[in-house]
Amino acid sequence: MTEHQQFPKLIDRYGRQVTYVRMSITDRCDFRCVYCMDEEMTFMPRQQLLTLEEIVFVLKAFAELGVEKIRITGGEPLVRHNVSWLFSEVGKLKATTGLRELTVTSNGSQLAKYANDMVEAGVDRINISLDSLKADRFKEMTRIGDLNTVLSGIESAKQAGFKRIKLNAVIMKGRNEDEIVDLARFAVEHDIDISYIEEMPLGNVTHQRHESYCSSDEVLATLKNHFQLETSTTNTGGPSRYYQVIGTNSKIGFISPHSHNFCESCNRVRVTTEGRLLLCLGQEHSVDLREIVRKYPGDVNKLKQAMVDSMQIKPKGHDFNLQEQPIIFRHMSVTGG
Repeated sequence: MTEHQQFPKLIDRYGRQVTYVRMSITDRCDFRCVYCMDEEMTFMPRQQLLTLEEIVFVLKAFAELGVEKIRITGGEPLVRHNVSWLFSEVGKLKATTGLRELTVTSNGSQLAKYANDMVEAGVDRINISLDSLKADRFKEMTRIGDLNTVLSGIESAKQAGFKRIKLNAVIMKGRNEDEIVDLARFAVEHDIDISYIEEMPLGNVTHQRHESYCSSDEVLATLKNHFQLETSTTNTGGPSRYYQVIGTNSKIGFISPHSHNFCESCNRVRVTTEGRLLLCLGQEHSVDLREIVRKYPGDVNKLKQAMVDSMQIKPKGHDFNLQEQPIIFRHMSVTGG
């Protein structure tokens, strides 16, 4: 075993400290959402993915370098074999490092099975994708998913006792923009939060993104016709801007990579399914952590040095353009939703 060295915090060239890591543990999913992936996907060979043990090793190093929030994503993370063990091991880091919050993003399809285990393992918050409350439309947007299964998963999450549950909805013109208000009402009625997300131009898809794009400002204007909203100071460590629904416990958030660029305060990095440390969602600056982990097994100093060095190539921001074909060809399922 190598002797542990002292390393500085993860601070980039622009003075931004990285305190939030999003870890994609699989590119596989039991849905095929139209904005996320092709209907016929070719998934990575399993040997290319980080093992669960390697994921824990990487996340422990991040936590020891000052990361306070970890989000486990996919694809659909709950389809990864033995995922409960992973949640338990990462959850233990809250007792030994500065990690304060462990969260998971899920499509909800497996929550009836896993929700109780997740809470017991130390998962604090769960984000559940829900783009429609109409069964036929839900099936159309996910290509495979069953709405009732997801609604049952949401109920299971409520019963399991997560500290907070949030819905994520990607609003697309011509598909589900007529459900903006209904989705918010559903969140309010169930005493949970909801965030509306502008579609990310990642990977080739079958529709024209500039035609389906619906800005956060348009969504907010629609909601203000039906709810009393006031700006909230809530900060969950990510890019969401929140509004409190007056008279309720629910908050409405907006993730707006196009209309309200959030790069200036970026505190995030992502680790892709195959172990690439991605310094920006909309750029390709990256470091191959898998190569380091496998070339120097157990050497946490080599790993931490690579993480610290990576801060020198973290770009100032992304540059999304809906009018052009994406220059980022990886799908969201590889990057982590």
